[in-house]
Amino acid sequence: MSVLRDSKTISAADTAVTIKGWVQDIRNLGGISFVIIRDRYGTIQVTMPKKKIAPELFEGLTTLSRESVVSITGDVKTSDQTELGVEIIPSSFELYSNAAVPLPMGVIDKVNVEMDTRLNNRFMDLRKPEIRAIFELKSLMLELLNEAMTSNGFLQVFTPKVVASGAEGGSTLFKLDYFGRPAYLAQSPQLYKQMLMSTGLDRIYEVGPAFRAEHSNTNRHVTEFISFDGEMSWISSQSDVMSMIEKIIDHILNGLKEKGKKQLAVLGKDVNVPSVPYPVLTYSECLKMLSSAGMELKDGDDLGTEGEKLIGDIMAAKGQEMYWIAEYPELEKPFYIMEKDGTPYSFSFDLDYKGQEISSGGQREHRYDKLVERMKKKGLDPESFDFYTDAFKYGMPPHGGWGIGLERLLVKMLDLPNIREAILFPRDLSRLSP
Repeated sequence: MSVLRDSKTISAADTAVTIKGWVQDIRNLGGISFVIIRDRYGTIQVTMPKKKIAPELFEGLTTLSRESVVSITGDVKTSDQTELGVEIIPSSFELYSNAAVPLPMGVIDKVNVEMDTRLNNRFMDLRKPEIRAIFELKSLMLELLNEAMTSNGFLQVFTPKVVASGAEGGSTLFKLDYFGRPAYLAQSPQLYKQMLMSTGLDRIYEVGPAFRAEHSNTNRHVTEFISFDGEMSWISSQSDVMSMIEKIIDHILNGLKEKGKKQLAVLGKDVNVPSVPYPVLTYSECLKMLSSAGMELKDGDDLGTEGEKLIGDIMAAKGQEMYWIAEYPELEKPFYIMEKDGTPYSFSFDLDYKGQEISSGGQREHRYDKLVERMKKKGLDPESFDFYTDAFKYGMPPHGGWGIGLERLLVKMLDLPNIREAILFPRDLSRLSP
């Protein structure tokens, strides 16, 4: 009796097996033909000597269209001509689904396909081993992230994604009608995770979608992404938060390097794990570095994409891929960031990786009066945020936190050319389907 196997587990010790998968390729060489079957784990060769195979079976298998889905039963034979060291001599097959011809795009063809074509046919694009490897690494990244958070005493939480007000300001909010009332898609769980700091749940994290109405059609901006947010109480400074992020990133990168060897090999990539602690640059130091490189910015200016890239080049020349940029001007930071008293700066930071920001965070303003003062300074009406500020009236510990764009981290780690490579079904200015 045959037993079901996948391409990962078939060995010469098997006698008869049934495999299920997609027809990747068919090669007819006169007296012998080969069908390559692909499943999640790889490929296996089905070998058909014409004189030893029933004519109807030979005809049925060799006339299949590529990417058809089949089940093939047969005997396992050793072979020094295949990667697995075995091949299957078929005795029967079942056609589950016959693929239409022509394919919208090739799976194994060495032909460049435009990004739009790939995303329009993502179901086909993901059949490519190198594309699937990206998402297997992304899944592993989440597994490692959860390990790191649990080992450091964090509790996973889930906050609303339909909200009454935004955490980052109105220009990038998606507005919607919520039973006749205005509501928005959440840009971040920021307000909720700070509220949780008043409950005694002093270390929490969330991994979930975030939405930004970004009017930027670039290779690094999308309107929906996965955000990894953390918040922790009882900090003495923002350095405590930065040290925690370093522990987490270090665990993730080391884990991907070790556990993701197969996927990294498929992609032809390696993971360089930066040593900790990461270098810390202040915003003011960055202005001087840029000025020395010929890019003049005023104090208070956004470093911008070009500034970030230039800082990245300067740090790369020093052998540093991961580094902090800290103490940004308080005017440029959200109301919940704590000001650095007596200066125009704030207790804030970005974590940059190869010239791109992948994380932003800092120490929060936990004092109710100071928080309300900062909200007014930013032109916000504190009464509109009562649900949030009430948590600060009745005992709020010092705390800080971060947000990390998971896709940005993955993209920079793998040196992918576009953030859409790391999102199954991207959403941007022009793409709402599939």
